[in-house]
Amino acid sequence: MRIKRKLTQLITAVLYNSHLSGFLNGRIYKGKLKGVCTPGLNCYSCPGAVAACPLGSFQGAIAKSAYKLPIYMLGMLLLSGILFGRFICGFLCPFGLLQELISIIPSPKINKNKATRILSYLKYVMLAVFVLLIPLLTMDPGFCKYICPAGTLEAGIPFFILDEGVRAVTGVLFSWKIIVLLFIIIICLFLYRGFCRFLCPLGAIYSFFNPVSFSGVGINKEKCTDCGICISKCRMDISRIGDSECIQCMECTEFCPEDAVTVRGLLRGKTEKSGKLFME
Repeated sequence: MRIKRKLTQLITAVLYNSHLSGFLNGRIYKGKLKGVCTPGLNCYSCPGAVAACPLGSFQGAIAKSAYKLPIYMLGMLLLSGILFGRFICGFLCPFGLLQELISIIPSPKINKNKATRILSYLKYVMLAVFVLLIPLLTMDPGFCKYICPAGTLEAGIPFFILDEGVRAVTGVLFSWKIIVLLFIIIICLFLYRGFCRFLCPLGAIYSFFNPVSFSGVGINKEKCTDCGICISKCRMDISRIGDSECIQCMECTEFCPEDAVTVRGLLRGKTEKSGKLFME
């Protein structure tokens, strides 16, 4: 399962950033696909990006809307959320893949605990302050401008390397974004998917849809014995399978001794009884 999920994440990252010539000439793709958003976090300004970032586009729409509801962007987020929920975080987000690769690096690991569960609420603060409040009050895309590590890694650093003009105008803000990126990398060394769990406002948005999304995971209560193995084995801060912290990674299907983990909608595998995705 893990290998197949990693392969899906890798393919997704390549597809999101398939404008390879952009990395050679240092130019952003501005074709028609940029009017469409990828479901996962992937910077619009990455030289290879062929589509827009939902979080960046949402902030931009709020900042430029003069307090009008950004119907188009809300519609795209609603569609992605209703179809997939946080399956997007587990399978379709390039920055999620990067965090998982960082976690492979040998280092002391901090297991989830009461403190990490409390910290998981911080991403909702990030959503409220940097994605909603700052764009409304300052007309700036707050999260993209001050925080987004994906933007720094995918756009800021490449253009700093490729474009002499960009290097000439970088200053305190760019230095701050580098510090934030390094801080998040360090977090992910010790805490599995630390950015995803504690800071990502896009994950916060999709978390609202987990209970109602067309695709998702849950528990067959008739089979479940409340052994708690699925919760203990999960590296996210879940309190139950399929809750707001669940990224639908499906790894719990490998641990449940009662085959009680079920899948629905687009995630359903060939065998309805086992409920295991890709396991046949």
